[in-house]
Amino acid sequence: MTDLSHYRNIGIFAHVDAGKTTTTERILKLTGKIHKTGEVHDGAATTDFMEQEQERGITIQSAATTCYWRDHRLNIIDTPGHVDFTVEVYRSLKVLDGGVGVFCGSGGVEPQSETNWRYANESEVARIILVNKMDRVGADFLRVVEQIKKVLGASPIVMCLPIGIEEDFVGLVDLLTRQAYVWDDSGMPENYQIVDVPEYMSEQVEEYRERLVESAIEQDDDLMMAYMEGEEISIEEIKGCIRKGTIALDFFPTYCGSAFKNKGIQMVLDAVVDFLPNPTEVDPQPLTDEKGDETGEYAIVSTAESFKALAFKIMDDRFGALTFIRIYSGKLERGMTIYNSYTGKTERIGRMVEMHADDRNEIESAIAGDIIAIVGMKNVQTGHTLCDPKSPVTLEPMIFPEPVISIAVKPKDKGGSEKMGIAIGKMVAEDPSFRVETDEDSGETILKGMGELHLDIKVDILKRTYGVDLIVGAPQVAYRETITKAIEDSYTHKKQSGGSGQFGKIDFRIRPGEPGSGFLFSSTVVGGNIPKEFFPAIEKGFKVMMSDGPMAGYPVLDVEFEIFDGAYHAVDSSAVAFEIAAKGAFRQTMPKAGPQIIEPIMKVDVFTPEDHVGDVIGDLNRRRGMIKDQEAATTGVRIKADVPLAEMFGYIGQLRTMTSGRGQFSMEFSHYMPCPQNIASEVISAAKELRDAK
Repeated sequence: MTDLSHYRNIGIFAHVDAGKTTTTERILKLTGKIHKTGEVHDGAATTDFMEQEQERGITIQSAATTCYWRDHRLNIIDTPGHVDFTVEVYRSLKVLDGGVGVFCGSGGVEPQSETNWRYANESEVARIILVNKMDRVGADFLRVVEQIKKVLGASPIVMCLPIGIEEDFVGLVDLLTRQAYVWDDSGMPENYQIVDVPEYMSEQVEEYRERLVESAIEQDDDLMMAYMEGEEISIEEIKGCIRKGTIALDFFPTYCGSAFKNKGIQMVLDAVVDFLPNPTEVDPQPLTDEKGDETGEYAIVSTAESFKALAFKIMDDRFGALTFIRIYSGKLERGMTIYNSYTGKTERIGRMVEMHADDRNEIESAIAGDIIAIVGMKNVQTGHTLCDPKSPVTLEPMIFPEPVISIAVKPKDKGGSEKMGIAIGKMVAEDPSFRVETDEDSGETILKGMGELHLDIKVDILKRTYGVDLIVGAPQVAYRETITKAIEDSYTHKKQSGGSGQFGKIDFRIRPGEPGSGFLFSSTVVGGNIPKEFFPAIEKGFKVMMSDGPMAGYPVLDVEFEIFDGAYHAVDSSAVAFEIAAKGAFRQTMPKAGPQIIEPIMKVDVFTPEDHVGDVIGDLNRRRGMIKDQEAATTGVRIKADVPLAEMFGYIGQLRTMTSGRGQFSMEFSHYMPCPQNIASEVISAAKELRDAK
């Protein structure tokens, strides 16, 4: 099938436990892709195929599958909900054209929903919304719709209304057709009847239908005029307007149902086909130069263009390395040679497969709009562009967050070192937010990640998948250093030892940068006191030193360096001399610029039953937390706070004790803040002890 208008590349994303994977299972059953639905709580869901996913009942890595509905090909990615694995959501949204945002009917808009929604906004992905679990205690469709408006700042457009709530939820009313769909208790998705709208709902249905029509026809001035003059607008015309508004991100068609009970999923599938864009209807991907700056050209989605694709995920399984790619233009055939614009190397395509979770279906060719996997590619990493060797291009790269937590590990036996090295190499290729370093002095391996659960899962995979037993150290916080005041200074590097010497003099200013600015370098030298060809060497000298702060040796953030004068020697000056001068200037001046230790602050979202709110808030205050917001939900209270990561280790155990096992929380990195003096002193002395021990 080469008609791109019949393609839908969609992702299913939501907060932990809102029902993404269950929704995916129901879609696969309805489309005939699987014949028996597996349940998440039984560890039998198709897309949760890792042992760790089946045991914990959570999704850890995104899984891809393909199915068909109404002669349309749906490439679906089921993404994780847990905050530690948001990189999976980010990179999936980067290559998708549309999404289904799943919200819990009783939990509403939860913290991870906000992060995922933000990623989808940044990637400009059109979405439809499913308010799931309408059969749950405390479920309230219209309350969740209001939350979506208030918390996400989005414009949901209500497409249906539930018939009954909580345990009495039996079906829903399609507002466009004014038809009611009622399912029986068999749990079979096809066992429904189309009946008249219940009389007690008729007024509400008319009210919401009017709102729906008025929101939709704002997309078409002619239809709006006709509607205002009293003309009846056809359902097809309204659907056309909804499609247009959805693709333009003006609003988000919103449905409700119960994936677990198989109610309402058909309408979601119809909405995917009717309202979400095909690959040719989304803004084409921008092309960039070697520095990552946009060139003004785009990868046009067309089979007639030259081949362009983005590698968005690497996965190692029992058959070898798989590289998941999204093809943006052109065709890919077995045996073709393609070019990796990042490495500058070419590779020949051997086997190509279409994925169904961890099963594969061998294919001979793929075209623009396809999401496939290539077997056995070398030197390809997440974010690399693959293209035609005759017309090399670079697609907009992916940007991944920096890890905020680390642990030291070493194998229990000597034979494990080599095994661990190979395993970690594969795991780093699979997950760009997982980093590994070796401490050269102690020989320890340092694993870095996004949270305790993230690293816990990595250690578990090393143990079970690769058979490496580890001794694991205590978690360490990714502290950083910065400065608090501006300093103007001068430094001269002078060395004479027979023959040509080394000379470089720089006059410079160091000042605190904006939070999040990282490293900034500028030059205001006039009159040729330092020739321009030495500027890159000076910048390099300062930049290299940013990895080793003056207080405790932590990397330095948010500092601006400006060179405003200096001197050079016609014979003795060189790039090396000026690089050494910049390094010496850093060492000399940073201690004078009010250096301070800064620590990662986490955005923490705690859910607790009402009678434990005081205990939870008191505990967060003791952890140096700043309470930001409190919000009553139907079954408890959500507390939002900013808390230093250093105080959050082992928090889940404490929370469960305080709330008799009913509390839940999630957290994600927010920003860096200065450490209190007593904590900074402890951090500095611990770093000094470590250096002395080495």
